[in-house]
Amino acid sequence: MTEQSEPLEGAPLIAPSSTDHPLYDKVAEACRTVYDPEIPVNIFDLGLIYTIDITDENDVRIIMTLTAPGCPVAGDMPGWIADAVEPLDGVKTVDVQLTWEPPWGMDMMSDEARLELGFM
Repeated sequence: MTEQSEPLEGAPLIAPSSTDHPLYDKVAEACRTVYDPEIPVNIFDLGLIYTIDITDENDVRIIMTLTAPGCPVAGDMPGWIADAVEPLDGVKTVDVQLTWEPPWGMDMMSDEARLELGFM
């Protein structure tokens, strides 16, 4: 078993994201087009996207969470992400998985999200 080096991005990391893949930035930007209906910030900057894993064949696997298990859009948001990412040129397939571990916390938000919500 090898030790993982410093996290590439995101906190906490479920699994490392494919930040060096040519499609990574496009996928991250597509995720930024999806907003939590209760919070006026995109889900990427909220820290709800834990992992963006892209294979050499351009299959995209996204591991995400929600702000709370009782979130009213729990059943819908993974589909919103898939709908935003699938049309990207070069993407073969998209699989969005929802996880509750580790639970989301306000410390996972980007500085931009904190500023927008008045926490900075």
